[in-house]
Amino acid sequence: MNRKGAKEILHIAGWLARSAEIVERGRDAYLADDLLQEAGDSLMMKLGEGANRMSRLGVNPPEGVDWAVAVANRNFIIHQYDQINRELTWVTLSVDLPVWHRALAPLLDQARTILNAG
Repeated sequence: MNRKGAKEILHIAGWLARSAEIVERGRDAYLADDLLQEAGDSLMMKLGEGANRMSRLGVNPPEGVDWAVAVANRNFIIHQYDQINRELTWVTLSVDLPVWHRALAPLLDQARTILNAG
């Protein structure tokens, strides 16, 4: 991974941490709050763009992470925003993204090493 990829992984980690903050508020709060839903959408769109960049940089995702799925999710949210199913976005936020966060930990460590080296 180069410095550009390292910086992108740090962005992705930040967005994953913010998505965890939404999840901490709970499913009922998420489903009742349009602002939380929009925040979740924004984070998933950013994650999709970050995944697209990582793919273009040739960074292979670890097991449990699929760059293409995140990109497809981003495209759906952007282009079919009127068809978003909030139960499904909750599952993405509460189930899928925590798996990503754990799976990306080694890449995050590698990114920090790259960026601290100079």
